[in-house]
Amino acid sequence: MTHSQESDETLASATGHDSTTEQASPAQPDVTPAATPTPVSTPSPAAFAARPKAPAAAAPSPVAPAPVAPAVNLSEAAKFGRAEEDGHVFLIVDGEEFPVGQYPGASKEEALTYFVRKFDDIVAQVALLEQRVEAKASTTDMNKTVTHLREQLLERTSVGDVNAGLARLDALEVAIKDLGSAERASHDAARAVELASREAIVAEAETIAAEDPTAIQWKVSSARMNELFEAWKSAQKSGMRLGRATEEGLWKRFRSARTVFDRHRRAYFSQLDNNNAAAKNAKESLIEAAEALATSTEWGFAAGEYRRLMDQWKASPRASRKDDDALWARFRGAQDKFFAARQEANNALDEEFGANLVVKEALIAEAEALLPIKDLNATKKTLQNIRDRWEEAGKVPRNDMQRVEAGLRKVEDAVRAADEDNWRRSDPEAKARTSSALSQLEATIAGLKDDLAKAEKAGDARKVAKASEALAARELWLEQIQKAAADFS
Repeated sequence: MTHSQESDETLASATGHDSTTEQASPAQPDVTPAATPTPVSTPSPAAFAARPKAPAAAAPSPVAPAPVAPAVNLSEAAKFGRAEEDGHVFLIVDGEEFPVGQYPGASKEEALTYFVRKFDDIVAQVALLEQRVEAKASTTDMNKTVTHLREQLLERTSVGDVNAGLARLDALEVAIKDLGSAERASHDAARAVELASREAIVAEAETIAAEDPTAIQWKVSSARMNELFEAWKSAQKSGMRLGRATEEGLWKRFRSARTVFDRHRRAYFSQLDNNNAAAKNAKESLIEAAEALATSTEWGFAAGEYRRLMDQWKASPRASRKDDDALWARFRGAQDKFFAARQEANNALDEEFGANLVVKEALIAEAEALLPIKDLNATKKTLQNIRDRWEEAGKVPRNDMQRVEAGLRKVEDAVRAADEDNWRRSDPEAKARTSSALSQLEATIAGLKDDLAKAEKAGDARKVAKASEALAARELWLEQIQKAAADFS
């Protein structure tokens, strides 16, 4: 209910007439019945306009002083209306008069003032609407308000510049149309941004769902998919509405992407569990074999079996990290147990063979004393005696085996070379062959010297020892071959 309508009802209640009497059609002007008693003190129009309508069941309360309405310029009002002695009021539009109602029991000025104030109420609403348009408020219901105000002006139930009011409403219609266009453009731009944001969420979810399940980083992708779902819910809750069809279409795509992703994830981890179980079973079989060998004293056989088991372990697929670490600890533990036992046995043997090492080192010194060879036959006989005692001495510690064997071999090679040279002396072609062997041996010795120099420069003690040993043997051979060559000469 508008302020003017409330004022009409208040006035009707005070004068004993309803509002329809005041707003009768121009063909039937209002006439106050003669029998109607005149109030002792007729309220002023300003008091009627400002007095609120009291609720029917409200308790009596002290009446607050009515606000003082602004004064009406009656000379200005006379341009647009007039009042008669009986309270009838007429609106003047383009020189034509239209009856607007009657205010019985009041002066002409009071009657005219009342209907001018009704017009001012309408103008105040027009001004308020103009302020809203100027402030670029929402245009919702603005057109309805313009229509309502236009109807009020065209009903001709108030007195004022109707044409000016209608012109302001025409201008408002244009402004509201422009403002609505701007609103729609802004709304469309904001909707485009919101749509792009939702599309980006859906597109990223679809990209994640389309990744290869065997190459995807499930932890990272799962976390990102959850973030996208939270972003979707936030957009649904606080973002701009995109329309039911658009939102349902986007949600269908997003839900489908999440469904595909979850299906791939479940399938991947199900297969991973199966693979882990198979790998675990295979490695447990290898562990059982390794643990069965852990107490074996067949050192050579068991060591070979461990190498074979290790190759199979490396070729086996990995189980889960936790299971694989535990399985490896068991497998490695079985190996460590075996090799620790073997090392302990070897240490015991090395201690036992220590005395044999002393004997063999003495035999090596005795054999080296045979060089250079002066009497080949006597040297061969003595060397054979040394060999017999060598076999009787037994094994030496593993770490010394290669060294002592090489020491005796050096003397044996020198005796063998001298024996061969001695045999060649009876051969007519021996001289030629001796010369060729001498040249080849000299070339070999030169190469070994180069190797020794390189090893010494590199600081490689193992290569230095090996090259020195080989060079010493070749030099002994050279000495014997040079002797043979001298004999031929």
